[in-house]
Amino acid sequence: MAEIFSRLNMFKLVWRGVKPRTKIDRSLFGLLFDIDGVLVRGRTPIPEAKQCFRNLVDRNGKYKVPVVFVTNAGNSLRQTKAEQLSHLLEVEVSPDQVMLSHSPLRVFTQFHDLCVLVSGQGPVVEVAHNVGFKNVVTIDMLREAYPQLDVVDHHRRPKDEVTPSKNLPPIEAVILFGEPIRWETNLQLIVDVLLTNGRPGNPVTSLHYPHIPVLACNMDLLWMAEAKNPRFGHGMFLVCLENIYKKITGCELKYEALIGKPSVVTYNYAELLIRQQAESLGWTRPVERLYAIGDNPMADIYGANLYNRYLKAVHRTRAQVQAQGGSTGQVTGDLQCEASDDDKRSGQVMVGGSFEHQLPDGCSSILVCTGVYNRDHQDLPSDPEQTVTEHQIFHGHRDFRFDPSLTQPSFVVQDVQEGVELVFQLEGKATTTNPQQVRHSGQGLCVRTCP
Repeated sequence: MAEIFSRLNMFKLVWRGVKPRTKIDRSLFGLLFDIDGVLVRGRTPIPEAKQCFRNLVDRNGKYKVPVVFVTNAGNSLRQTKAEQLSHLLEVEVSPDQVMLSHSPLRVFTQFHDLCVLVSGQGPVVEVAHNVGFKNVVTIDMLREAYPQLDVVDHHRRPKDEVTPSKNLPPIEAVILFGEPIRWETNLQLIVDVLLTNGRPGNPVTSLHYPHIPVLACNMDLLWMAEAKNPRFGHGMFLVCLENIYKKITGCELKYEALIGKPSVVTYNYAELLIRQQAESLGWTRPVERLYAIGDNPMADIYGANLYNRYLKAVHRTRAQVQAQGGSTGQVTGDLQCEASDDDKRSGQVMVGGSFEHQLPDGCSSILVCTGVYNRDHQDLPSDPEQTVTEHQIFHGHRDFRFDPSLTQPSFVVQDVQEGVELVFQLEGKATTTNPQQVRHSGQGLCVRTCP
């Protein structure tokens, strides 16, 4: 009996401030899933994820609501990631449902014709071509052209005198897809390119600043794999590059764009994919609400809340323009004046450059405890006015102003299955045909809600 009352008290927390929607003709919401720490740990699926996705599809394997996977991983192709997810989750996942950290680079067309140096691992050339870049140079190509540049590993040093090759064109931009395998090699050659204005075979005679454009994907400092503790992510590589460049030049490394969670451009692109998924399901009405489920307060939660703030600004500005008798076409320019610093640093905040379509009303953030965040070690403050990371070190990127309120999730749940069940309950629908199949933990579905 005590357990029953405990669960009832927990459910009061769920419904406080957020009332379930009733009389819904069509579920007008979409789901954004992080992958690492939410659905898988390394190559091992989280058990609750399989059951969750069995409930998200009907008997024919068709999704009940639009679903998009938004990951900061970037060292693979969408097709490959979709095949991996299909195998791990035992449901069909289309490449059109997968968004990698580099996916929004498709809209940065002003760089597609430049000669770009790409850094990362895996099929980086294919990835670069896939998002629109035509003239691609890899770190290995640079090493082969200038073998005397990479000398940290004594075994890789040239044994004989080598004449540098002059076959490579000048590098005009640097694209950082993800963490490389040999950090020392990539750090050395990227800095060489920046110091020489894209001509690493030349001596440095003066400081070229601002340097050639740098676009970085995936700012995660840490990520969760099979190990007990988080592993270094591409954000850690960026910290190294930024500090090396500043130590040598005395100047800050500047980014043309930071892409991947928590940037606004990433969520705008994800919303585009959600719209496409809704259309493929036969929906004729726009998606009104988004729910983003993740495990990292600094990436998933910060990003979803930043995007929610952005959506509110869009709707507020649109309403003001329409009240003054203007058209929605004016919203683009007006919104740029209102956009926060974090919005601007994330590069192009709009995908498609227009607001003629109806954007969602908002984006709620749901934090799970199966990845980077673990409530056994990182307790949420009992006072809702406090924040998750108020007394912690900021693990976000250098160029994102730390706003502690953005790390505060709308909901905290144990795992992805509880998160999806919560969403469907809030939307007035059930994930399973048999109500008795709905799973609840002794801790309750949700620890807290945010207004």
